[in-house]
Amino acid sequence: MKNLFLLVSFFLISLNSFAQEFTVSGKVTEGDIPLSAAIVRVEGASKGTETNSEGNYSLTLNAGKYTLVFSHGNKKSIDISLTADMVLNVDLSDAKEELEEVFLSAVRVSAESPITHSNLTNEEIADRNLGQDIPTLMQYMPAVVTTSDAGAGIGYSGIRVRGSDATRVNVTINGVPYNDSESHGTFWVNLGDFASSVENLQLQRGVGTSTNGAGAFGASLNILTDRFNVKPSAEISNSFGSYNTRKHTAKFSTGLFDDHWEFAGRASIIKSDGYIDRAFSDLKSYFLQGTYVNGGTTIKGLTFGGSEVTYQAWDGIDAETLKTDRKFNYAGAYEDEQGNLTFYDNHVDDYKQDHYQLLWNQRYGNGWSSNMALHYTYGRGFYESYRAGEDLSEYGLEPFTANGELITESDLVTRKWLDNDFYGTTFNVQYEEDHLNLIVGGAWNNYLGDHFGEIVYTKFAPSNAPMERYYYNNSQKSDFSVFSKATVAVSDAISLYGDLQLRRIHYEVDGVEEEEVPFIVDDTHTFFNPKVGVTYELSKTNQLYFSYARANREPNRTDYENGNPEPETLNDYELGWRHRTKNVEVNTNLYYMGYENQLVLTGELNDVGSPIRKNSGNSYRLGLEVDAMLALTDKLRWRPNIAISRNKNDEWFAPWNGELTSFGKTDISYSPEIVAGNIIEYRPVENLELKLLTKYVSEQYMSNLELESSLLESYFVNDFNVQYTWNNAPLFKQVVFTGLINNIFDEEYVSNGYFYTYEYEGVTYDGAGYYPQATRNFLVGMTLRF
Repeated sequence: MKNLFLLVSFFLISLNSFAQEFTVSGKVTEGDIPLSAAIVRVEGASKGTETNSEGNYSLTLNAGKYTLVFSHGNKKSIDISLTADMVLNVDLSDAKEELEEVFLSAVRVSAESPITHSNLTNEEIADRNLGQDIPTLMQYMPAVVTTSDAGAGIGYSGIRVRGSDATRVNVTINGVPYNDSESHGTFWVNLGDFASSVENLQLQRGVGTSTNGAGAFGASLNILTDRFNVKPSAEISNSFGSYNTRKHTAKFSTGLFDDHWEFAGRASIIKSDGYIDRAFSDLKSYFLQGTYVNGGTTIKGLTFGGSEVTYQAWDGIDAETLKTDRKFNYAGAYEDEQGNLTFYDNHVDDYKQDHYQLLWNQRYGNGWSSNMALHYTYGRGFYESYRAGEDLSEYGLEPFTANGELITESDLVTRKWLDNDFYGTTFNVQYEEDHLNLIVGGAWNNYLGDHFGEIVYTKFAPSNAPMERYYYNNSQKSDFSVFSKATVAVSDAISLYGDLQLRRIHYEVDGVEEEEVPFIVDDTHTFFNPKVGVTYELSKTNQLYFSYARANREPNRTDYENGNPEPETLNDYELGWRHRTKNVEVNTNLYYMGYENQLVLTGELNDVGSPIRKNSGNSYRLGLEVDAMLALTDKLRWRPNIAISRNKNDEWFAPWNGELTSFGKTDISYSPEIVAGNIIEYRPVENLELKLLTKYVSEQYMSNLELESSLLESYFVNDFNVQYTWNNAPLFKQVVFTGLINNIFDEEYVSNGYFYTYEYEGVTYDGAGYYPQATRNFLVGMTLRF
C-alpha cells in the first residue's frame, strides 16, 4: 500500500510538472520591420531560439520567473513571470546596442560612452559582401577614406581615418591585437573574405579605448567574429563580376546541441584579375570555431587564416601614363634580349597566415565576471621580384669574365622573406552594478620575426648555392600593458568615465639588410595613457559628452630603417552631442588632436611599397563630424555623414636645393579637408532593398610641402546596391540575390598615390605616382541558406 501511494504521488507530481510547461511566443521587430535570425535566450541558461523569416519565435519553458534576452546587433532584456501561455512582441528599435559578446567588454564602448564611435553590423556588411575587402566595406563610415592597389577593392587595400593611415588605426579581433607588431599595419589581404565571419565591428575615432593593443592615433577598430548559433544552419554563397572576379563561400553551424556545444566554420576562395594590369589576387581562407556554454561559462576556440598570392601593384604610374593608359602596371617590367618590354610572370607577394584564439568568459554572480584570451599567429611568405641590371657585389656574388669582358651586373630574381610568430594573452576582471562598471586587466604579447633575402635566379652570373641568402636580420618585440577603466553614474543624468593604461615595449633588431647595411635596434619605451570623460543626459533623446585622452606610440620598423625616430604623443579632445528618437538619430562631435613629434607620411615609399614617415614636431587636427539616420517613411531611410577638418604641421622642414629649408605651416599629407558619405535606402516592397551609396573626398596633398605636383584631385563616386531575399524558397530556408554596381557614373579618379624628391647638381626635382581606381564595374551574387 505504501509503495502504491509513492507510485501514485510520483505520477501526480509528474503530471503536475508536465502541466507547468508553458509557451512564450511573439514577433521581434525593429519599428515595423520584422527581424529574422534574432536570438531569443534565457539569461543565465543555454535555452534559446531564433526568429524565423517573419520575425516570429516560440520558446517552451517551465512555469517560473525568467529574464529573456532579445538580441539582433542590439539587445533588450525583459523580465517575465510565466504562469500561462504568453504572447510577447518585442520592438528592438529603442534597444541598447549589443556591441559585444562578453569577450569585447575591455575594448568596446556603449552608446552612452563619451567616446566618438560608429558601428557596422553583419546585416549591413552582408548587403555588399561580394568579395571586396573590409576597408572597402567600411568606406561609407564617417571620416573614412579607402584605397585599393589593384583598383577594385580586392587584394591590397588600405584605410585612413581622420587623415591617419592604417598603421595608426589600432585593430583587435575578439579583443586580440591584429596590427603587425613591426610595421603597425593591417594586411586584410591575408584574411580574404573575413567579412563573412564578422558579427559586427566598432570604429572608435580618435584615441578610443586601445587597451589590448598599440596606442591609436587615428582610430580603433574592434571586430567581433561570428556569435554562436542556437539552431543548425548552412549556406553557400557565390558571386561573380568585372575583371573576372569570383567568390565562393561555404558556411555551417551545428547549432547548440546537448544544450552546451556549437561548432561552426567557413571556407572561401576569391579570385580577381584586378582593374590594374596583371594585379591579380588569389585568396584562400578559412574560419573554424567551437563554443561551449554552461550557465555563467562561455569558452570559444577559434582558428582562422588564409593564403594569398597577389601580383605586385604598388609601383603606381606617373602623371603622363595616368592620362594615356591608367591601367598600366610597371611592376615586373624588363627588356628581353630583343629589347622588347616584357613582364615577369611571378612578380608576386605570396604570404600565409594562421591565427589561433582561445577565449574564456566566466560570470561569477553579484556583478563579477572575467575574460581571458590566449592567442598565437604564425605568418610566413615573400615578395618575389625580377631585378634587371643589378650590381653583383650587392648580393654577395663575385664578378666574372665572359668573352674577355669583366661582368659586374646581371638580371636577378630575388625573394624577400618574412617568417614570424606572434603570441600572448589578454585578461581582465569586470564588476558591474546599476551605477558602476569597473574593468581591470592587461595584456602581454611577444613577436619574433626573421627577415631575409634569397637569390632564386641569375640570368648571367654564376650563382652560389640554390636559394642563397644575401641578407638576414631578426627582430623581437615584447609588449606588456595593464589598465583600469570605470564608468560611474553619479546621478540619473551624469556619468563619469576614466581609463588608465601603462604600457611598456622593448624592440630589438640585429643583422643586416640589403647591400650588407647593418640594421641594429635596441629600444625600450614606457608609456602612460590616461583617458577621462563625462556624459550628460539632457533628456531621454539627447546626450552631451566630453572626453580627453592622451596616447603615446612607438616608431615602426620602417621609421627605424630611415633614421632615429622619436616616439609620438597625442592629446585628443572630443565634444559631442547625440540625439536619438525612433525615426531620427544624429551624432555630432568636435575634436582637437594635438600631436608632439607626430610621425606623418612624407609621400615616399620604400622598395616594398611601405610608406615612409618623419617626425613633424608639433601638429594638429581640428574637425567637425556629423552622421545621421533619418527614417523619412516606413520604406525610405537616409543616412548622411560629413567630416570637415583642418590638419596642419606647425612648421615643416625638408631638404631643398641642398639646404634644410622651412616650409612654414603646411597641410599634413593625405588629410582631405572634407570627407562625406551618404546612403539612401529604399524598400519598395517586402524583402527588396535598394541603396544608393555616395562618397566625396576633397583634394589632398601627398606630401607636407604643399606643392601643386603633389596634389590629389577631389573625387565624387556613387555605387548602387540591390538585394532581394526569397524566404521559404523550394529546398532552401532562404535565397538571397545581391547586386552591386560600383562607380555607376564611370568616374576616372585616383584615391591614393606617392610623392618623392631628389637632387641633381644641387637642384631639387620632384615626381609623383598614382593609384587609379576602377571605373564602372559590377558584382552579383546569390546565397543559399539551408
